[in-house]
Amino acid sequence: MADNTLKYALHLEQAMEKRLGVEPLTSLDPAITMREAYRVQLHSVEKKVRAGVRILGKKIGLTSAAMQQLLQVDQPDYGHLMDDMVVENGGSIPFSRVLQPKVEAEIAFVLKRDLIGPRVTPLDVLLATDYVLPALEIVDSRIADWKIKLQDTVADNASSGLYVLGGKPVKPDAIDLPQVGMVLYKNGEIMNTGVGAAALGDPAACVAWLANKLFEFGISLKEGEVILSGALSAAVNAQPGDHFLARLAHLGEVQVHFVAEQ
Repeated sequence: MADNTLKYALHLEQAMEKRLGVEPLTSLDPAITMREAYRVQLHSVEKKVRAGVRILGKKIGLTSAAMQQLLQVDQPDYGHLMDDMVVENGGSIPFSRVLQPKVEAEIAFVLKRDLIGPRVTPLDVLLATDYVLPALEIVDSRIADWKIKLQDTVADNASSGLYVLGGKPVKPDAIDLPQVGMVLYKNGEIMNTGVGAAALGDPAACVAWLANKLFEFGISLKEGEVILSGALSAAVNAQPGDHFLARLAHLGEVQVHFVAEQ
C-alpha cells in the first residue's frame, strides 16, 4: 500500500478539480483495508496542513443506525475538521464548494482538555468538554453517486464537506445528552427528527469511541478541538436554493443556505 497511498489520495483530489465524482477506491483495489484507507486520509490531511490549513477538530461518521443502513456499513468512522470547512451560522454555501452534498444535524463538543485513548469513557468525555452546541454537517463525497463502501468514505476524510456551529454554548452536565431532541427542516418542511441516543446510545460515547480509535494511529483529541459526534438521523440531499434549519432541545438553532453560482 505504501506505493498506492499517494496515488489514491490524488485520485480523490481529482474529483474537486474536475467537479466530477470518481471511481470508488474499493473498485480500483478490492483488497484495500481500513488501515490503508486511513493512511490515505492522513496523507491528504497532512498535505493540507503543509499548505497552511489548520486542523480544528474531528468528526465522527456513521454513528446512527439510519446512516449505517443508508451506506450499508456496521461501524463508525472518523475524519478531520479543517479551517477551510467552516461556514458561519446562517451563512450561504456556493454550490461550487460542494459536489453532492447531504445535510445532517448533530451535537458538537468543544474540549477544554486533551482526551487520550485507549481507555476513554463517556464520563471522561463529559469531564473534558467545555460546552456543547448544535451543528449542521454538510457531508460530501468525491466518489461518484455516493457508491461507497466503508474504506471509500474513510479514505475520503469520512466524506467530510463543511460544517456549521450554532446555538448557544451549554455545559454538558446541564442537559441529558442522550435525550436531546432534534428536528431538521428543509425549506420550512420537517425532513426528519432524532434524539441524542441515536448516536451510539449517547453522543459522549461517540467521542469516547473516537479518542480510543485515534490511539491506534498515535493521535489524541486536543484542548479546544471541535468534535462532531455523529448524525442524529439520516442525511438529507441538498440542492442550490435549499435552506436547512435544525432545532435541538436546550441547544438552540443552526441553519445554512445553499446558493447557485452568481
